[in-house]
Amino acid sequence: MSLTALSNICVVLVETTHPGNIGGVARAMKNMGLSDLRLVSPKRFPHDDAVWRAASAGEMLNTATVTETLAEAVADCGLVIGSSARDRRIPWPLLPPRQCAAQAVAEASTHKVALVFGREDRGLTNDELRACNLHVCIPSNPEYSSLNLAMAVQVISYECRVAALDNNEDISAMAEWDQPVATAEAMRQYFVHLEETLVEIGFLQPRAPKQLMTRLKRLYHRTRPDEMEMNILRGILTTTQQRLRKLAAEAAGTPDQAEND
Repeated sequence: MSLTALSNICVVLVETTHPGNIGGVARAMKNMGLSDLRLVSPKRFPHDDAVWRAASAGEMLNTATVTETLAEAVADCGLVIGSSARDRRIPWPLLPPRQCAAQAVAEASTHKVALVFGREDRGLTNDELRACNLHVCIPSNPEYSSLNLAMAVQVISYECRVAALDNNEDISAMAEWDQPVATAEAMRQYFVHLEETLVEIGFLQPRAPKQLMTRLKRLYHRTRPDEMEMNILRGILTTTQQRLRKLAAEAAGTPDQAEND
């Protein structure tokens, strides 16, 4: 593997409370050759504490991207990996750091990869974790499992560097796919379209959705559709909606409107 793949891996920090932690993360990233830092609604940034903790990695703070939402931060990414330390009601594909890094580096040869870290006190929300293709969990001491944010980033960044230095050519199948993998933004738009369609056909009841969309998101994140497959899926939904609206218009006695739709 080539170290150039590391330039395609971004670290995303969600609603970081302490600016010093942002500086610590910048330093950890530079140590391991990562350079793309993205901040989602940081509580205090820019800040002198961030600069002080960054030490000689201050330029990382100057080039950091700041967004208001996680969706904006990972919109261009084809693989999104969220850090999680908790068991979930509905389990998600979960990787240990070494395997996570190997897949991240392999896929970074063809598209952007995001490593997402949550708040210092409570990590990522369930909704944020559901926006990720995979989860990664650092197997720390269960008697004292709390990791400082910069330490957690350091662990995963180190594994990414090791994977990039490894000459093993056993790479992810998605790295040599015939079509670009669908980005996080394309997936987000598809889930909105899918939910609208499921409500329209009566399969999803908005007042009692249960875990339907969560399980469907897990399914699609696990299968990793590419751009062409995503276009096909969106086309199926659009045609379904058009057919339903035409039937509804005909039943209401307004065939002209149905044809226009």
